[in-house]
Amino acid sequence: MFKHFIMLEWKSFLRSASLGTNIAMKIFIGFFAAYFMVIFIAAGVGAFFILKESGLEPLSTVNKFMIYYLVMDLVVRYFLQKMPVMNIRPLLTLPIKRNTIVHFTLGKTALSFFNWSHALFFIPFSIVLMMNGYSVLNVILWHLGIMALFYLNNFINVLINNKDSVFYSVLAVVAGLGLAHYYKIFDITLYTQPFFQGMYETVFVFLIPILLVVATYYFAFNYFKSNLNLDEGLAKKSDIAKTENYTFLDQFGTLGTFLKNDIRLLRRNKRSKTTLIMSFLFIFYGLLFFTKSIEVYQSPMFQIFAGIFVSGGFLFTFGQFVPSWDSAYYQLMMSQNIQYREYISSKWWLMVIGTLISTILASFYLFFGVHTYLLVVAGAIFNIGVNSHLVMLGGAFVKTPIDLTTGKGAFGDKQAFNVKTMLIAIPKMVLPMVVYALGYYLFSPNIGLLFVALAGILGFAFRNYVFNQIEKIYKREKYATIAAYKQKN
Repeated sequence: MFKHFIMLEWKSFLRSASLGTNIAMKIFIGFFAAYFMVIFIAAGVGAFFILKESGLEPLSTVNKFMIYYLVMDLVVRYFLQKMPVMNIRPLLTLPIKRNTIVHFTLGKTALSFFNWSHALFFIPFSIVLMMNGYSVLNVILWHLGIMALFYLNNFINVLINNKDSVFYSVLAVVAGLGLAHYYKIFDITLYTQPFFQGMYETVFVFLIPILLVVATYYFAFNYFKSNLNLDEGLAKKSDIAKTENYTFLDQFGTLGTFLKNDIRLLRRNKRSKTTLIMSFLFIFYGLLFFTKSIEVYQSPMFQIFAGIFVSGGFLFTFGQFVPSWDSAYYQLMMSQNIQYREYISSKWWLMVIGTLISTILASFYLFFGVHTYLLVVAGAIFNIGVNSHLVMLGGAFVKTPIDLTTGKGAFGDKQAFNVKTMLIAIPKMVLPMVVYALGYYLFSPNIGLLFVALAGILGFAFRNYVFNQIEKIYKREKYATIAAYKQKN
């Protein structure tokens, strides 16, 4: 049966509407993966000697910082590791055991790059340990225990992406321990380091992570199996419809109609509501930079980076998924006499309004000085004039449907965040940092701010030309986007 599932996955990939994009993206990601694989192997070989020359005991030092490695691995998994996707509904009408479907779906995660890539570091490191007099048996047991912890992270991430209770529990524990360690209230490494060291010094402690993996897999299996039915787990949720007219927007014609639809979307759906919450939290992101609590963040380039994020929270969280927000009814929209220009303008105005609101709410940064708040203001001008156009342009190529009817996952549909959106986001961050650095280092900090603001003003001045170009791209990608939104997996 697994063979048939693999064939279905392969056919789904070959018949996808975005086959060319998928292949190109996989090749591009493959180069990055190969690069990091070489780095991991080199680090695994060299870590022992580097720590030894620094006067540190290699194994105990790695064990001390292993907890940070595991937490970072879990964070990266949450944002980048895709959950196993199968078109399950048709399978439930066939004589296929539910256990088989769930085992195959969960088993796919075991082959993930996020699991086996860690072995590229730990296998060379373990070999070097054995070559330098460490017990062969104990090193092997320690290695098995460490690798089991990464598979534990794998199945915890599966639960996090599907159960809000698990997500908030893990978030509370990680945030609580992180803050306690930062303020020197409680040092978690005093307890985790002996545990990791115990996996080497004993012959049974390594079994604890393995048993935890089995238990976590058991919980994940039971959760998915219990929700594998059309009546409840896979059924679309229905809510009572509420009428919201927003008649004051009628004066703007078609533009007002689109704005009303977007406001309703933001108010009624979990995914979009989470976007509003995240946009508000982004305002406080600048505290990491402007309080001077982290030395590396005091760099001028990081200062403008903070200004971009503080003012552009809504622009990044909402704007990067235009037009995916309308994927559920995109085909219907395209069958109507709708002007793309009006559609694009409505999204743009919504992002502008969100950016202005964020900038006003962030006025408390005046407490840290006028220059600090000017970083936020300059970032807002750049976001309105440049980054708003970039997110609209990126939306034409990131054809990821968003299912607004589902409530799974604390951040909604996890397909909405992928490597494509991350790559498209890079110019939005790097460009203002480069522009600010030119003015800062060639002239003065205020000139750097002026350069960033001028870039935003120029973008705003040429918005009609930019909109015309974006409109052409949306029209060219129209049918590819419709085909992509028809994809169910």
